[in-house]
Amino acid sequence: MALFPDTLILGGGIIGLSLAYELAGRGQQVRVLDRGQIGREASWTGAGMLPACKFRTRAEPRDWLGGYSSQLHAEWAERLREETGIDNGYRQCGGIYLASDHATANELLSTCDGWRREGLNAKWLHASDLEKDEPALAGVYDRYPLTGAAFVAEESQIRNPRHLRALVAACQRLGVEVSPGVEVFDFETAGQRVAKVRTSAGDLESGSVVIAAGAWSAALAARLNVHLDIKPIRGQIALLDCGRSPLKRIVILGSHYLVPRDDGRVLVGSTQEDVGFERGETVGALIELMTFATRLSPAFKAAKLERSWHGFRPASATNWPYLGRLPNLSNGYIAAGHHRQGLWLSTGTAVIMSRLVRGEATGVDLSSFSPP
Repeated sequence: MALFPDTLILGGGIIGLSLAYELAGRGQQVRVLDRGQIGREASWTGAGMLPACKFRTRAEPRDWLGGYSSQLHAEWAERLREETGIDNGYRQCGGIYLASDHATANELLSTCDGWRREGLNAKWLHASDLEKDEPALAGVYDRYPLTGAAFVAEESQIRNPRHLRALVAACQRLGVEVSPGVEVFDFETAGQRVAKVRTSAGDLESGSVVIAAGAWSAALAARLNVHLDIKPIRGQIALLDCGRSPLKRIVILGSHYLVPRDDGRVLVGSTQEDVGFERGETVGALIELMTFATRLSPAFKAAKLERSWHGFRPASATNWPYLGRLPNLSNGYIAAGHHRQGLWLSTGTAVIMSRLVRGEATGVDLSSFSPP
């Protein structure tokens, strides 16, 4: 590692690690700082769902980012496995979306039509179709006030902890200096540049500085007189050991979901709680999640509750991330505020932010993602 890295990334979650991987792969010297353990906040706690979408070069910027990210996930999974020997669990398992009122059903029907126009393998499911495709959901219309269902084959998943391990290993292989337990206190600026980053490991210098600290990004940006409306939204999730999963596909109903893993475990999520940085799991949330799972399929009543956990999603006012250069700073950047979409959008975020930091054309208009 050079005395001063080309880029210093503040935040060792999925966004920071993905950007480090991309920058280092393009020849940059990179250092990643995290106040805690690497990748152990929202990045580790998510379910790893990757929505179905096709990449279209002429799409609106947000659709462009989503489609590009989905395309890259398949490529990255193969590349990371080749480079590190770690299988991140990328699987195209398909997804079933459920609607519980007429307005949502109409939106879902429109979404299903959109999937088909994009060339995705999608179809509307009637009650008999749903039970045929997922026998564990037989009788669900009697247990839940459902108004519609749709299936899309291209819905995918990865296993967050494995993906993070693969990224850390790949970054280290490329010479990235990964520094857990280093807290950032403040910045020193000179003109329109971040001159130094004041940390618990001393003052650090670099060519560029990227804030990618998830729900903690707003506090760091405020030290540079940039005010971001990113706040933490706590999400709780539970892991069930079913021996053999009764489901083959991801099932999504509003903000709740079931994600079956190949090893017989099923993730049940998730809550959305505006409680600041209040840590811990609650009985109420667990009841909410278990009620959701067992109402969808009584088969889950026999499952073992293996564990539960929580994380803090970085939510912006638009629920889309801030990506770009920080106002009035030539070498300061932001990549944060992905809310529930951090894992999904991490690959596309890494590529376009890498291009921006290295002075290349990003390939997409970033004005939709600009910080205020």
